[in-house]
Amino acid sequence: MTENAKQGLVLVRQQLEELDAICRDTMETLNTVAGAERLAKWKARTVALLTESLGQQEGQKFAALQPGPSFTNDLVEEFTDLIDYFKAPLADLAKQLALAAPRSSGGS
Repeated sequence: MTENAKQGLVLVRQQLEELDAICRDTMETLNTVAGAERLAKWKARTVALLTESLGQQEGQKFAALQPGPSFTNDLVEEFTDLIDYFKAPLADLAKQLALAAPRSSGGS
């Protein structure tokens, strides 16, 4: 699993970067509706990538993430909460994969 973990770590980091880009773009435009649409597409793509590179179990676990209702009446806050909701499990997965990945001579 060590080589798979290394490849999976690269994939998860890329998806985290894409998630940050979606958040930045949405905060610049304040168009949370478009941001939510981009986020839904990102999630579907992330599920497919996780399934392909780390196995069906990881893909299903991420696909099962369904945020609950929000009652803040602040669309920006609700959107950033949504970003955090998906970011936390990916960051945890990245930590797990980093521990399983072989150490490179350059260090990480």
